[in-house]
Amino acid sequence: MARLDGKTAIVTGGASGFGAGIVRKFVDEGARVLIADINGDGAAALAKELGAKSQQVDVSKDASVAALVDAAYAAFGKLDILVNNAGVSHLPAPLDEISEADFDRVLAVNVKSVYLMAKHAVPRFKAAKSGVILNVASTAAVSPRPRLSWYNASKGWMVTATKSMAVELAPLGIRVNAINPVAGETPLLKTFMGEDTPEIRAKFLATIPLGRFSTPADMGNAACFLCSDEASMITGVALEVDGGRVI
Repeated sequence: MARLDGKTAIVTGGASGFGAGIVRKFVDEGARVLIADINGDGAAALAKELGAKSQQVDVSKDASVAALVDAAYAAFGKLDILVNNAGVSHLPAPLDEISEADFDRVLAVNVKSVYLMAKHAVPRFKAAKSGVILNVASTAAVSPRPRLSWYNASKGWMVTATKSMAVELAPLGIRVNAINPVAGETPLLKTFMGEDTPEIRAKFLATIPLGRFSTPADMGNAACFLCSDEASMITGVALEVDGGRVI
């Protein structure tokens, strides 16, 4: 039997990158998935390919998140898994030179979205006395890189939120975990590195003991385990999926 057979899930930021890898793995393992993304056309295209559902969403807006959760229940009749994957960064720069607009955007998408998704999904999980939340954080939360200070901080917040949510919601039958990927072949790679050249890639890869970037499939595999019943005794962890980057 598929590991997520009968499960339903929302994956935010699911149209591309790590989110798409998680979506593909979930579908392969039997889940019914609602792909949520600010890029509604991209989400719809992937949903059509995989036989999933899609919804355009701005995870920083209360009304948009409320509509997303309502859409999941309308489509599936229940919700078992919520993956908070949507995320953005600012370009590398001295911390005192990041614009207020970039700071606000990072906090809105990486931090406020977790609050808003919890606001609308957790009451339903409480009513069902079950549910799994997975937050996609980053190795930046535990091994910050210079010139990405406010992005680093947003992911550190996500790890602390994961642990706090886990300890509060555990008695109600709800598990909350996080995964910490290292940079990967996603649309955010150039943002993290500032520019994408063979020299910069080689320098970055030299910091990863296994010698390669994280892939969407790596994230999908880790997410599938943590969201499956195989991980029923695991809550409050931030699992590094990083090739040894933070050792």
